[in-house]
This record gives sequence, structure tokens and C-alpha cells, in this order.
Amino acid sequence: MTTQIAIWPAFGRLFGLFAGVLLLLLSGALQATAQGRLDAQYEATLAGIPVGKGSWTIEIGDDMFSASAVGGTAGLLKAFSGGTGSGASQGRVVNGGLVASSYTATTATSKKSETIRMVLAGGSIKDFSIDPTPPIDGDRIPITEAHRKGVFDPMTGAMLRVGGTAELMSPESCRTGAGIFDGRMRYDLKLDFKRLETVKAERGYHGPALVCAIYFIPIAGYIPDRPVIKYLAAQRNMEITFVPIAGTRVLVPFRLMIPTPFGTAMLEATSFVTTAAPPRVAKTQ
Repeated sequence: MTTQIAIWPAFGRLFGLFAGVLLLLLSGALQATAQGRLDAQYEATLAGIPVGKGSWTIEIGDDMFSASAVGGTAGLLKAFSGGTGSGASQGRVVNGGLVASSYTATTATSKKSETIRMVLAGGSIKDFSIDPTPPIDGDRIPITEAHRKGVFDPMTGAMLRVGGTAELMSPESCRTGAGIFDGRMRYDLKLDFKRLETVKAERGYHGPALVCAIYFIPIAGYIPDRPVIKYLAAQRNMEITFVPIAGTRVLVPFRLMIPTPFGTAMLEATSFVTTAAPPRVAKTQ
């Protein structure tokens, strides 16, 4: 079985919890032409205290797809460190696979704002920019041309696409991994199977879920001495829970859990409404 998995890292930046590193994208292709749509709302908490909210919309058609998300800090965290952000990706559906052509992510706080843009083609990053241009840091491991090849943008990869006709919630869907470039960092994330369970949103989805372990491996574009990098690379208890988009063989994150020195950081769907497009009716001659 081939799979393709990813976790959208903008939630980490928006909520100030996940340091922009919890992104996963694994090689493979969507082997179905069914169409589907997701409208989801998420809440971020730290040690049970609400710190952020966001929304995520995905549309998959026969030949085009789009994904967009917005979010920001909330509750007590907003009073100390208010921030908002958005991300979007779009592209074509080619031979059943999602092939992005563009990606944009913007974050803003009271002190600064930043926009990352990427142009993609053939599974590689053809061009990217950060506005405003960040200062050069000699301690940061540089991004090379090779680091931009065979990687994926965050939003396009913010789905787990299971090929073939096998059971979507199979343990094999978790046993994979690949490289990611988010405009600043190049890193690998690996998945492994943990368990199957049932989840229920306050609105929408109620059903089976696939829980996978996450392992973060930094490659380039980061400062090795940063405590958050060392901490996340050493973690063995992070996990992501996936559920399906109706009408497709695509699984998307329902819940993300990360242990921290301050308690468990969690991003979880409160509303998860997914619908399949109606089947096409063949035209009569």
C-alpha cells in the first residue's frame, strides 16, 4: 500500500504551540476520482486551557483541488501574545494524485507579520520567498537546491491519501514517512501505527479514527542549538489522529497531541463536517 500524509504546520505558528514543525507528507497517490469537501473547526489547548482556534476547508474535484485554513490565538494566550494566520494551497488532480502549483502562508502578531510563498512543479519547490526577508543567521543550517527536490508544501500534504482499494483504517497506512519543506525548514517526519479508536466531534463526524505516532527529524533550515528543535526531535510520545473525507480515500487530521513541559498541547476538531459530491450522471446521446 502507498500512502501520502501530512500535517499542516501553520496551526503551530498560529497558536504558538507547535513551533511550525508538525508537518508530515509521505509519498504516494490518491487512487480515486471521487469528490469530497471538508469544513472543520479546531480548538487548541495547553494543559486543558484554550489557547487558539482555527478552521480548515478542503475541496477535492475531478481535476482541481484547493485547501485553506485560518486561525488565531484565543483565551489567556491572546492577552499575552495575540496572533493570527492563514494558509492556502491549490493545484490539479493528476492521475488521482494532488499536485500543488502554489502555496501561501501568512502569520501576524502585534510585533511583526510574515508571508511565505512557494511555487511548485513536478514534486519540487521551483521558487519560494519570505516577506519581509529574514536576517541571515550563520548558525542556521543552510537550505540547498537538493533540499527543495522531492518534497511537498504543507497545505497540499495536509492529508493522508491511501492508495488502492484496501481498508483505509489499516495499520499499514501509518507505516511510512517522507521529507517536507515549509519555506523555511527542511525536515522529515515519520509515522508509525499506534491504535484504532472512535472519535466524536461536537458537530459532524462520529466514527472510526486511525491514530499514528509522529517522529520529527530536522534536516536543514534550522538552528541546531534551539531548545524546541532538540525537544521535538527527542519526543517519542507525539501522536496524530486521522479520519476520512467522505467520498474519497483521503484521511485528514482530527486531533494532534504533543507532550510539553507545561502539559499536553492538543489541537482537536470541534466541528468536522465532511460531504461527498453527488455522483456524475452520464450524458445521453
